[in-house]
Amino acid sequence: MQRWIAISLIGAFVFTPAYGQSERGAGVRIDKASGQLLVQGEPFLILGGELGNSSAGTSQQADAILPEMVRLHLNTVLVPVAWEQAEPHEGSFDFSILDHWIDVARQQNLHLVLLWFGSWKNAFSEYAPDWVKSDTKRFPRAMAADGTPLEILSTFGTDSAQCESRAFAALLKHARVKDGEQQTVLMVQVENEVGVLGSGRDRSPEANRQFAEPVPRELVQKLVANRTEISRELAAHFNPQGKAWREIFGEAADEVFMAWRYAAYVDAVAEAGKKEYSLPVYMNAQLPSLLERAGEYPSGGPHPYYLDVYRAVATHIDFYAPDWPEFEYWVRRYQIPGNPIFIPEARLETSPYNALYAYGAARALGFCPFGIDSLKASNSTDQLEPGIMQVYAALESL
Repeated sequence: MQRWIAISLIGAFVFTPAYGQSERGAGVRIDKASGQLLVQGEPFLILGGELGNSSAGTSQQADAILPEMVRLHLNTVLVPVAWEQAEPHEGSFDFSILDHWIDVARQQNLHLVLLWFGSWKNAFSEYAPDWVKSDTKRFPRAMAADGTPLEILSTFGTDSAQCESRAFAALLKHARVKDGEQQTVLMVQVENEVGVLGSGRDRSPEANRQFAEPVPRELVQKLVANRTEISRELAAHFNPQGKAWREIFGEAADEVFMAWRYAAYVDAVAEAGKKEYSLPVYMNAQLPSLLERAGEYPSGGPHPYYLDVYRAVATHIDFYAPDWPEFEYWVRRYQIPGNPIFIPEARLETSPYNALYAYGAARALGFCPFGIDSLKASNSTDQLEPGIMQVYAALESL
């Protein structure tokens, strides 16, 4: 199988030349022209895997998991870092467990991508610290259409954005001090699968007030300037002659409104972090089955139909990445100019085939099955190795 994989990819997977200097403060950057991840000026292909959500909470887990990842032929592991663990008390930060993961990764010649579970993870705010979750006045919740508070921090919470920005800046400052020379950490995912579930739009008082106001002209002007390039779904609703959200965006108004708010909030968080350490920062999106409507999947995330809103507002996000269903369809929807393809979270059972598609046809800079720590390399010659292990071994041999 390895020989077949190698032959099938040689023609499709070719690095293009890399130009330019690394950004100040980090020798890791994204070359948007080629779609490559550059480490010290050289292209780096991520043969990766994402750990389970609760697999990186202790130092002992690093000792057990990371050596096994090497046996599976990974070169990069995606590791969750929760806000609640990093800042258990306001203004007091603890990155000791992350430090151990970095140390063990270096021992195993592995790289890490940090998954920042901040204000939102899978839409909800369960990984925010207790001092945030317990103070609903200072850190307001999004609300359903009937006024019920959701377990989702509102994007209109000023203190929420400021406190998370401080925490994310502390994380990247610590990463720079700890790892700026060795560059074990390659990238950071900020948040995880943001969006409002249920009503499709935050109905809190501040959200309703701003939804009743005219659409920011700067957003409209940027969309007009790129009108020939915006998605067909957004273009079908876009009427720049209006003023109100529904006048300009029609039936898509709720989701576009939330995309605007999440983009502004997360961009402020990313900006604060990049001031400390200019690692590449990306966002992922929970994508629907083709029959799901906004609210049945997280409404307002970086969905490719409305990605132009993010690209107009969130200037500190380097790229956007798809998750889960209808793999080929969604990967192709993210293949737009200036957006490198990276698969941070793929189904484990179909990962060998999807990895070949991602690396070959989509020229992805990396591919990462979710729950990779559930796999074990076989110790017996009578048992087949996991399929993704065979794919990675073939690519490693190239």
